[in-house]
Amino acid sequence: MSDALARALAPGIVPVVVAEAAEVAAPLAEALEAAGVATAEVTLRTSAAPEVIRRMVASSSLVVGAGTVRTAADVDAVVEAGAAYVVSPGLSRRVVERCREHGVPVLPGVATPTEAMAAAELGAHLVKFFPAEANGGVGALRALSAALPGSRFVPTGGITAASLRHYLEIPEVVACGGSWMVTPQLLDTGAFDVVRRLSLEAVAVARVARGTR
Repeated sequence: MSDALARALAPGIVPVVVAEAAEVAAPLAEALEAAGVATAEVTLRTSAAPEVIRRMVASSSLVVGAGTVRTAADVDAVVEAGAAYVVSPGLSRRVVERCREHGVPVLPGVATPTEAMAAAELGAHLVKFFPAEANGGVGALRALSAALPGSRFVPTGGITAASLRHYLEIPEVVACGGSWMVTPQLLDTGAFDVVRRLSLEAVAVARVARGTR
């Protein structure tokens, strides 16, 4: 794991951002930094995403990643925008290889032991367990991680403030991704005080779960 990615994931929280307007980038970054979050995953679910990445990188010290990256062309676009790491919903050899060409860390999405083993064969030992809740949640991830001691996980998908602690108590979980603190509604209405409060609460839960309070 690169130093930048380790710093990004250290607080244990990865806000997963779906932003319709680039104007939210700077106030969002400010709110997340104030809460002690070190990163955000900006998903390529909107046309504004590359510019959001660019503005968050320019306006903050956050380690900004790009999510929902599905093709080599996507990799090129987000790296050009300044993304420090890439997250994919599934396992694509071409995405992994293009990230390697750029020297950018990649977290491919996996849901099964077969996919996690295939990711490890490509050199990706840190993977995204997705969609976490739909694939059995905490119990499934405990079983998966026990069978694959060399792999580390960032579960994402359906995780809430209430379930966060249970994921973070799994030793192989490096951090958790979630959108409850950065919902599109909060961003669209400019409720960055709420973003900050919910993010602060998430960071506090992570500290307790890891025994670092």
